[in-house]
Order: sequence, then C-alpha cells, then structure tokens
Amino acid sequence: MEHKHTTKTTRFLKLILIDATMIALTYVLAIFMFKAIESPVDVNQALIVVPIIIVYKIIVFYLFGFYKILDRHFGFEDVAKISLVIIFSNLIIVGVIFLFQHLENIGVVPFYLNFMFKSAYFFITITEIVFILFPKVVHRLIKLIQRTLEFRSLSGKRTLIIGAGLAGEYVIKEIIKNKQLDNVPIVILDDNPDKFNKILLGINIYGPISDLEAYIMKFHIEEIIVAISDFPHKKLSDVIESATKFNIRVKKLLSISDVDDKIHITEVRIEDLLNRDEISLDDDSIGDFIKDQTVLVTGGGGSIGSELCRQIAQFSPKKLVIFDIYENNAYDIQQELLRKFVKDKKTLNLEVHIGSVYNYTRTKSIFEQVKPDLVFHAAAYKHVPLMEDSSVEAVRTNVLGTHNVAMLSQQYGVKKFVLVSSDKAVRSTNLMGATKRYAELVIQEQQSNSVYTKFSAVRFGNVLGSNGSVIPLFKKQILDGGPVTVTHPDITRYFMTIPEAVGLILQCAVYANGGEIFILDMGEPVKIADLAKKMIRLAGYIPNQDINIVFTGLRPGEKLYEELLVNGNSKEHIKTENQKIFIEKQGLVESKQLEYDTIIDSLDSMSNEEVKTFVQSVIKTYKPDPNNH
Repeated sequence: MEHKHTTKTTRFLKLILIDATMIALTYVLAIFMFKAIESPVDVNQALIVVPIIIVYKIIVFYLFGFYKILDRHFGFEDVAKISLVIIFSNLIIVGVIFLFQHLENIGVVPFYLNFMFKSAYFFITITEIVFILFPKVVHRLIKLIQRTLEFRSLSGKRTLIIGAGLAGEYVIKEIIKNKQLDNVPIVILDDNPDKFNKILLGINIYGPISDLEAYIMKFHIEEIIVAISDFPHKKLSDVIESATKFNIRVKKLLSISDVDDKIHITEVRIEDLLNRDEISLDDDSIGDFIKDQTVLVTGGGGSIGSELCRQIAQFSPKKLVIFDIYENNAYDIQQELLRKFVKDKKTLNLEVHIGSVYNYTRTKSIFEQVKPDLVFHAAAYKHVPLMEDSSVEAVRTNVLGTHNVAMLSQQYGVKKFVLVSSDKAVRSTNLMGATKRYAELVIQEQQSNSVYTKFSAVRFGNVLGSNGSVIPLFKKQILDGGPVTVTHPDITRYFMTIPEAVGLILQCAVYANGGEIFILDMGEPVKIADLAKKMIRLAGYIPNQDINIVFTGLRPGEKLYEELLVNGNSKEHIKTENQKIFIEKQGLVESKQLEYDTIIDSLDSMSNEEVKTFVQSVIKTYKPDPNNH
C-alpha cells in the first residue's frame, strides 16, 4: 500500500512540474514577444508575478480534476476540458488585472499589476493550451506506438473484453504485460453509449453487451473476459449462456490488488449459471445476534459447518467452538481461521474439539466445558447411496446425535439451537433423507418441552461445491477427459452456494422463536443433464463430441425431483421478513412418537432392512425404494 501511494505521489509531482514548466515557458515567450515588438513590459515585475500565476494555475488545474483525467485514457473530451479550464483561468486573471487597474487609478491600490497588455491574453491562452497539451499528446502517442508494437508481438486466443472502464484498462495492460495469459485483445464491449466507436488503449469499443453473439461471430472471438467487478448476476449469466453456444471460455475479473494494481482473473464459476436474484441479508441483526456469544458448531469441519464457522467468526463471537469427528477437516478450518485473523490483525477466541455427537458422554463434556449460548447442529451423514448400506450409522448420528445435542442444549441453557436439515427430508425414498426428517421431529419434540431454549431447523437443497456433490465430480470428470456421468436425463435439483445457504441459516437463527422449520427459496430447479452440458462448454469442449455424457441410472434412494415442503402445499407456509425464507407450519410432536428407547436399546442389533422398517414406522412419509438393498 505504501509503495503504491509513493508511486502515485511521485507521478503527481512529476505532472505538476511539467505543467509548471509549460506555464512558465508560455509567459516567457509572451515577454519576449512584447519586447520584440517594443511594447512596454516590466521584466522584473513579470518575474515576480509569473510564479504567483503558476501556483494559481496548478491549484485551478487540481480543483478541476486535471490529474484525475490523466489517470484515465486521454481523449478528445479531456482536450476540450483542459482547454476550457485554461480559458476560464485566464479570464479570471484578466478580470483581476482590470480590477487592480481601476483601484490604482482611483488611488486605492498603488500597485501596477499589468506587466503586459490585457489583449496579450489571447496569445497567452492559445500558447498555454498548446504547451500544456503538447507533452500529454506526445506521451499518448509514444504509448500508442509502444502498445501497437506490443499488440503485434502478442499471440494467443482472440479475446473480447466486456467493460471499457478502468478495470477494462487494467485487464488489457495485464494481458500485454503477462504473456502467460495467452490472450490477444481484439474488441471491447460496453453498455455506455458515450463510449461506442471510441478507442481504449488502441482497441475499438462497441456495444451494447446484449449484441455479444454478433461480435463473437464478426471478430472470430475465442475467449471472453468480463472486466467489470460489480457486473450484475443476470447479465453475467446471459454472457455465459451466449458464450457456451460457441464453446467459448469465459473468465472474469476477480479483484484488483490494492498494493500494486495487479489484477486477478479467474474462470467463471458454475454458480454464475444459476441466474438467481441476489440474496440480501440483515447483517446488522445477525451481528447483534452473534456478538459476544459462545457459539458451538457441530460438524464444524464439513462443507456447511466450516462456512458457518467462517461467517460466525466475522461477527465477533465471545468464543467459537468447533466440534467434529474428522480431525483433518477440523484442523483445516482451524488453521484457515487463525491465518486469516492474524493477517487481518484481529483476535478470535477459537476452540476445536474432536468427537462424535452420538457419544453422549463426550458431547456432554464439551457442553460442560464451553457452556454455549448458541448451537448450530451441522453434524450429519449426508451421502445418500452410502447411507443405504450403512443405515445403523445414519440413524446413530443423524437421529441419536441430534437428540443428544438437543437435550444437552436444554440442560445447559442454550438460547437457540438450529438444525441444518435437507430437502431430502421431504417424502424421502432414501434412509438418509428419512433420518433428517427424524431429526426435524426430534427438535420439534424438544421444543414442546423446552422452557428456555428455542429450537428450529433450516431446510434447503443442494449446495454447490460441497463434499460429495455433483459439481466437483463433474469438474474432475471433465479434467480427466470424460465421460461425465449423469444418473438420469430428467433428474433435477435445487442449488445454492454454500455462503448463500449459511448466510440464510444465520438469518433464520435470528428469526427463530421456537419450533419452526425454515424453508429456503432455492430458485428454479436445475436439470442436471443441462448443467453437465454447460460445464463442458465452459471448459471449452463440445458435449458428446469432445466429452461424452453417459446416463448411469438412478442410484439407491435417489429421486428424480426434490421437494422442500412436506405437505406439498406452498399455501401452508408462512412468510418472513426475508423474501428467501419461509416457515412450514408444524404440529406438536410427543416423545413417545419418536421411540427413543427402541433406538437406544436395539439399534446395534438391527439389520439394514430392520432399521429402514423401524424408521418407516416413525416417519410415515418415508417410502423406501423397493430396489434399494
């Protein structure tokens, strides 16, 4: 940051020095002109006044943004602005001369300021405009020649840049400087009509961006870079959709370094294809909710759990406690958070404990030690096919583990308990989903007996990039050259990014008054086969030509379509302050309905099929697939 500041200061002073020199030359030339034509001029007085005028002009130039102009590409509008400011500044000087002459004539100010005739200011103004503009024009011409030569030396993909602003300028300069990017800027698109048919760094600007496909064909574009940091999500999705028709890869500007102006360009993410509205959160209410609280996150090393820890840590908790059965994941998020907080020179009171939520004794010891105010319960088995063959473990963790954490939350006076649930809990055809519905009933039953603790659950669909999800699998398959495997041509899923889902979980926790099952609006469902095609095209390949898509058949417990409402009636849900969050109406649940004793006493002796039969007796909406074994 200091280096960048020093560089800008040096450049600023250099520009001031050049302008001061040009102004001085203007007036020296005027003095010589007057002496040549033998007009009266007091040279000594001029030498006194000229420095004053130079300081005055520099101040005027600064106030009118001269030196900001020079940070951008120098164009006709800049020439016009500089000329008008010089004319304006000189008119003020002429006015001052008239004023002082008048005061002198009436004896108020015995001072002779007019070291040359006022009529000379026409000549001075013209000369000053030429002298001020000359170094800037020469500089731009030199840069243009250099850039032309640099462009000719470039080799790589014919690239279309979206965005003719400062970020676009940075991207083009980085392409020229960094040959490893393998790009050649061919054309720029922008939505600002004022920029159409103009030139930025030697590259023509056209528009609007909605005509992208026409320009792709016209200029034989091979790659696109979106150089607008706050490019609207809908427009980005449209760009990607157009690009994939031509099997063109799309990159986007990720950030510009505050230290050295270095830009960071990345491949577009698959979430950019989802075309959903931005999710807005009430960060203030979440911050007030988390601040100075001891927060326990079970399953804190998992996909959702680790992101919960990241976001919770930003809201200044009194203590953040991670509890996870898998030491590697817990260690990774621990080190990530510590590195970040050291880098940002902040403090974080962080504890990490290893253990399983179904181990009541171990879990109780954690509660006894940390005495949490808030609990986010994300510990669960979630892989559908694997849990079909490991139903005992699924029930032990997803049901008994939830029961243990919920009971201890009541016992130790936790303010709010939030269960991370799943859309697979709704009319499930698989054991994993049925256990998540079982867990929802557990927290509802706990709420019916709770005096202090407020229990709630949050239900949502698939999250992009989570462990075991389809997106990382597709990426790996594409990287390996295919094939990309899809279970069924018609299978659809709801998708949300992990940060989006976790942000909404925190918002739900703020809203919770006890007993709610919050439903997240996941947008429109996505056809997995279409998703696979788009990912292949984004990678620069042609589906079923370069990389094949193979349909493998539905896996054990897998449904074609996922649902978010148990009763299937959207009219039965309640709106919240956030348009992305709804509440499904729930009835009371008694402990005898959940048959805890049977689970505790008999689970270890049950076979897979016996466990499924037992779960079905409790979760009436669970309809096991007869083909699952």
